[in-house]
Amino acid sequence: MDVLIYLIPIALFLGLLGLAGFLWSLKSGQFEDLEGAKWRILEDDDLDGSAEKKTGEG
Repeated sequence: MDVLIYLIPIALFLGLLGLAGFLWSLKSGQFEDLEGAKWRILEDDDLDGSAEKKTGEG
């Protein structure tokens, strides 16, 4: 039972650390664009010129 003296403050510290991280993510705008991430996956902006040339030749 003596170990609870150490575990309770550690648990409270980790809980406060998680809460601080959540509040930081809210302030930095992590949850403002929830729909945009699924549409950015479908965009082909990362194709370079060589991939476009191969599709154009064949």
